[in-house]
Amino acid sequence: MSFSIDDCLVPDWPAPPNVRALMTTRAGGVSVPPWNTLNLGIAVGDDPDAVRENRARLRSILPADPRWLLQVHGDRVVDALQVIDLERADASHTDRPGIVCVVQTADCLPVLFTDRAGTRVAAAHAGWRGLAAGILENTVAALATDPSDLLAWLGPAIGPTAFEVGDEVRAAFVAASADAADAFVPHGDGKCLGNLHRLARQRLAAAGVRNVSGGDLCTVSDPARFFSHRRDRVSGRMAALVWIDGARC
Repeated sequence: MSFSIDDCLVPDWPAPPNVRALMTTRAGGVSVPPWNTLNLGIAVGDDPDAVRENRARLRSILPADPRWLLQVHGDRVVDALQVIDLERADASHTDRPGIVCVVQTADCLPVLFTDRAGTRVAAAHAGWRGLAAGILENTVAALATDPSDLLAWLGPAIGPTAFEVGDEVRAAFVAASADAADAFVPHGDGKCLGNLHRLARQRLAAAGVRNVSGGDLCTVSDPARFFSHRRDRVSGRMAALVWIDGARC
């Protein structure tokens, strides 16, 4: 079985031509059910040899090894150049060509960034906890440029008809911004349906990022293409990656 860019999503966003971005799907790997097939997560119960092969297949279409993070649903952003071995963080950024920023997801929201000139990029992992904690705002700040000059892409995540949460989740967002109430609808006793993509757009707009693409793909409702922890409980992980074109590393 071969693996190619055709097994991935290519973000539809107005990034400059020297900025490359990909989002993996379930396709193109060797893992068996329930991790079939391109599981990239090393701590979800899959055969380690299968995960190594899957990561090797992904590496074959990249300029360098991705700078994998140990994601903790927090707000820490790191310089990808300094990531050597599973740095505890939920976003990374770089201004160096050939350095691949990456985050893994299986319902949480991946957000990719670049500036219009293609001189800096970032990848952020935004589950609701990280989103509420400010992971997107911190990533914007780490990019150290005028936020109005940034572009963002929202990848596949649990959609607004599937993301059932307790009212405490709604309260956490509304406490920070009354506008967040628009991202929740009542759904039974003490429950709400939340819209992660809308919450991310609100947070980005408040941080000054106006050019936002994507945000229309639900992981839960598309089992053929996407892993979903909420849907399957035992699930693989996908990767969202972004880098600046340059010499291979």
